[in-house]
Amino acid sequence: MYEYGGPEVLRYEEIELDEPGEGEARIRHTAIGLNFIDTYHRTGLYPMDLPTGLGSEAAGIVEAVGPGVSDVQPGDRVVYSGRPADSYSECRNFPAWQLVPVPKGISDEQAAAVMLKGLTAWYLLRRSYPVQKGDPVLLHAAAGGVGSLASQWAKHLGATVIGVVSTDEKAELARSQGCAHVIMADSSDIAAEVRALTGGEGVAAVYDSIGRDTFFSSLDALRPHGVMVTFGNASGPVDAFAPAELAKRHSLYVTRPVLFDFIDTRERLLAARSLSDFPLLVR
Repeated sequence: MYEYGGPEVLRYEEIELDEPGEGEARIRHTAIGLNFIDTYHRTGLYPMDLPTGLGSEAAGIVEAVGPGVSDVQPGDRVVYSGRPADSYSECRNFPAWQLVPVPKGISDEQAAAVMLKGLTAWYLLRRSYPVQKGDPVLLHAAAGGVGSLASQWAKHLGATVIGVVSTDEKAELARSQGCAHVIMADSSDIAAEVRALTGGEGVAAVYDSIGRDTFFSSLDALRPHGVMVTFGNASGPVDAFAPAELAKRHSLYVTRPVLFDFIDTRERLLAARSLSDFPLLVR
C-alpha cells in the first residue's frame, strides 16, 4: 500500500528479502488470516507508516533465524498475530519473540484463522471484563469470527449470552454456539429488548465491535456499574461523549482495550495462548 483507500490500493510486488536481523526469524507462510482490522489499516482508520504491507496474522515454517534468537529454530511450525502488519506475503522477517509454536493436531489453516480472534476473545472475557458465573452479557456480531469464539467461551464460564446478529441464518448459528437469546441488529430498541430479557436490570457487560451506531444503545443496556467494552469500529469510530453520560446511567465504566497491550512480552503472549481455562473449540 502506498496510500489509504479501498481494495484497489493494494499492489502485488516482488521484493528482495534481507537475511533475518537481530532477534528476527524468516517465516515462509502456509496460511494467512484475514481480519476486519485489516480494513481499518487499509482505509487509514488505524494509520500506519506508508508504504506498508497489510495483514496481522499468519502461520508458517521458520526458514532461518537471526542473531540472538533462541525461541524458535528452522523447521518449526509457528503462528503469530502482531505488528508490523505484513502477513499478506509469501515470506517475511518477523520478531521471533512473537512466534508461537503450532500444537500437534492443529492445522496451519486453523492456527492462522483462530490466533487473533481467539486472543481477542480472551482479553475481552478474561481481562477487559472478567465474566463471572451467572452474569448476563451482551455480545454484538455474535456470529462473527470473534463472536463465534466469545459466545462459546462465555457460556462455558457460566454467563447468559445475549447475541446481536443481522440475519436469521446468523441467529441460528449464534444459538448453536451458546447464545441463550438473540436480538436482531435492526431492532428499533436493542436496550429495551435486553432489559426485557434481564428482568429490567440490564447486563453486566457489553462487548461491542460495531462502534458509532451502537455505542449509546449499548450503554443503555447496562445495569448499574456495568462495563462497556468497545473494541471495534465496524460502523465508524465512536464520537466524543461527555463523562456525564456514564453518570446518568448509574455509574458505568467504559474501556477501549487493544490486544497488543495484553501480549507485549513473550511471557504474556505464551500465557495468553495457553488458554488453560478454555476448552479448545475448533469446528
